[in-house]
Amino acid sequence: MRQSVGRTGVCWDNAMAESFFGALKNECLNRYVFTSHAKARREVVRYIEGFYNRRRIHSGLGYRTPLEALRDHDGPRLAA
Repeated sequence: MRQSVGRTGVCWDNAMAESFFGALKNECLNRYVFTSHAKARREVVRYIEGFYNRRRIHSGLGYRTPLEALRDHDGPRLAA
């Protein structure tokens, strides 16, 4: 069995996760002061489900939102 990533602290080994957590910190966590873990958790879930996964543009999707990419991908199949 081979390890899938390199040394500890090598950010480009896991670029997608690093990108996601960087966006989470910059676009969500650094904007608020949370008074409890429960409030922080709710805001993180709201960010991921409501914005990051649906409305935020992603370079890997041709600077489209995930919903736009899904629509474009499923569109021809649904029209047939």
